[in-house]
Amino acid sequence: MNNPITSKGAHALPKDIRKALTADKKAHAAWKSLTLLARNEWICWTISVKTPKTRKEHTERLITELKQGKRRPCCWMGCVHRADKTLSASQLFLLKKKRDDAQPQTQKATQEKTRQRQSKKQRS
Repeated sequence: MNNPITSKGAHALPKDIRKALTADKKAHAAWKSLTLLARNEWICWTISVKTPKTRKEHTERLITELKQGKRRPCCWMGCVHRADKTLSASQLFLLKKKRDDAQPQTQKATQEKTRQRQSKKQRS
C-alpha cells in the first residue's frame, strides 16, 4: 500500500493501530474513507483503556468493525481530549462518576496507611 496512514487531531496514530491497519487492506481502505474526526474517535476509544489486554481487544475490534462498515465506535461517550469543543453534559456526568467511583478506593488506602502509622507509633 503506497498511501500513508495519517491522522491529525487530538491524537496521533499509535504504532499498534498503524500496524493493524496496514496489515488489512479492507480496514485500511475503510480508515482512509473516514473523516479526521471519526479517526480521532476510533483512536481515542482504542487508547483510553486501562490494560494492554483491553487495548489489544479494542484494536482488533477496530479492524473488525471498520471492515463491517462502521464509521465510529459504538456506545462510547466520545473523545474528551478535543480542544475544539466543550464537554457535553453526559461526558461530564460520566467523568465525574468515574472519579467518584475511584475516590472511595483512594480514601480506603489512605485510611489504611494512617491506621498502620498509628499502630506503628503505638508500638514504639
